[in-house]
Amino acid sequence: MTESVSAEIPVSAGSQPRHVAIIMDGNNRWAKARRLKGVAGHKAGVKAVRSVVETCAREGVEVLTLFAFSSENWRRPEEEVSALMRLFLFALEREVKKLHRNDICLRIIGDRTAFSANLQEHMNRAEELTRDNKRMTLVIAANYGGHWDITQASRKVAEKVRKGELAPSDITDDLIQQHLSIGDLPMPDLMIRTAGEQRISNFMLWHLAYTELYFSPVYWPDFREQEMSQALQAYAGRKRRFGQTDDQIASVSSEQ
Repeated sequence: MTESVSAEIPVSAGSQPRHVAIIMDGNNRWAKARRLKGVAGHKAGVKAVRSVVETCAREGVEVLTLFAFSSENWRRPEEEVSALMRLFLFALEREVKKLHRNDICLRIIGDRTAFSANLQEHMNRAEELTRDNKRMTLVIAANYGGHWDITQASRKVAEKVRKGELAPSDITDDLIQQHLSIGDLPMPDLMIRTAGEQRISNFMLWHLAYTELYFSPVYWPDFREQEMSQALQAYAGRKRRFGQTDDQIASVSSEQ
């Protein structure tokens, strides 16, 4: 169910999400509605990325994770995949310097082995350039899947058990989480999906256990500052329980 909140309502103090994750959906449908090729939608989507990054940085969001390319997206037509790779390379070359000037750290998560050596090198350079920036962390999930993330974390833990560095009894939720792609960052507080679809599509499966979900009917290329602000305002009106009752939450709030 889509949330709709007046853009005039301010985000409540203390209710800002630390980490926002977004499934950027609807680029192809946006292009089709305009009788354009799918890649035109992806190009238009880059402008939406700029707007959302700027809005989140201004609002004090600490981490913004964008689902750019899933491990399932390789199944798309070869022409579209090739165009996406060229666009990804172009964005790395053009946008990273802007991120750096604005003190934004870029991290890229996912299985990079499927990308060209040239693209992998640009990823490494972009991360190295922005590594020490503090204003906000922008995470790009590329060739990423939630199943892959949990699997690679499990393999790392299993290898430590094999080497005798850990006992099976040492394995906890926290330990698994530490080995996830961004296990050192806060878990997402808010997950947004655009274009009206209401599923998470193998995105950050472990991370989204207690995340607030927000579904927007707007295609990603049209998801700009106003839509992002509406999502933040909707989050500010949520009551996050984490398994507790309303009375318990009220009691904790009264003590603070």
